[in-house]
Amino acid sequence: MTEWFASFSLFGYSLTEGGAWFVATIAGILLIALPLMLAVAMIIYADRKIWAAIALRRGPNVVGPFGLLQSFADGLKVFLQETIIPSAANRGLFLIAPIITFTVALIAWAVIPFGENMVLANINVGLLYVLAASSLGVYGIVIAGWASNSKYPFYSALRGAAQMVSYEVSIGFVLLSVVMFAGSFNMQTIITEQQGHIFGFINAFGLNPLLFPMAVVFFISALAETARAPFDLTEAESELVAGYQTEYSSMSFALYWLGEYANVILMCALNAVLFWGGWLPPVDWAPLYVVPGIFWLFLKILIFFFIFSWVKATVPRYRYDQLMRLGWKVFLPLSLFWVVLVSGYLMLTRYGI
Repeated sequence: MTEWFASFSLFGYSLTEGGAWFVATIAGILLIALPLMLAVAMIIYADRKIWAAIALRRGPNVVGPFGLLQSFADGLKVFLQETIIPSAANRGLFLIAPIITFTVALIAWAVIPFGENMVLANINVGLLYVLAASSLGVYGIVIAGWASNSKYPFYSALRGAAQMVSYEVSIGFVLLSVVMFAGSFNMQTIITEQQGHIFGFINAFGLNPLLFPMAVVFFISALAETARAPFDLTEAESELVAGYQTEYSSMSFALYWLGEYANVILMCALNAVLFWGGWLPPVDWAPLYVVPGIFWLFLKILIFFFIFSWVKATVPRYRYDQLMRLGWKVFLPLSLFWVVLVSGYLMLTRYGI
């Protein structure tokens, strides 16, 4: 894209190499961020439709054909509402907290590959970048809970901080297993290493007997990392009203809503990229490569999002002690043991020790 902008001229004027890079980067960011915002609106609609179908209800079906415009109507409603800031709240932190959550949810998409040459930043440490960016999400919750100066948001912030930190530890060990198999932290390399990985024609790490348990652990940890049911203890309405969002209204509340679903889509994309071939077709068969890779990635994201919604509609919420026990006493030792197991297997098979 940089070369195209560098070669483009208008009225005899053309961009310098630095200017072309800057314009190309801004264009790439918009090409990711704007469709992502539209996807979030549609995914909220899909979420509500899936819950309704499982509960034998209709769901949104009035605003627009089949209710497709319901999310946009909800967005307009919150936009027109008054922004209320509690008198005892820390005004600056109260306003910046949802911005942090929303921004962090977007920046991780910079290294997600949408196709063979379709990635904004193809950096060698892409996986570490995603892990670092997702770790920052806890600040939006903690700051909101503290700045609200209300006990329910504060309790929610404490829960959220402990929950997200706990499951990030096991996620880190799960990612180590993937990195050892791929031999790289680069997201494109992780995808290409999955080509023909199973029986020489199935493009997936997830079907490898050594990595399938880690794929399951990563999926469940992703539910906890995004505070989705059955791990939505930060928003447990029977205990905490609306959790850290209790005092928020108008667009501040909408930013949390958008950030939450952008994070959910990101975790679905990471499941697809790390374990199920990303933009590769499911089978290493030449005719399937005619279909653009972005189609296969979106299809896998939608499948994982359906499972996310299915879990939320069917699985009851965990108690907080059950949540922490699962993270520290089950997933952490299991993922740590699996790192040793995978590294030992690779040493024996690749180096003949």
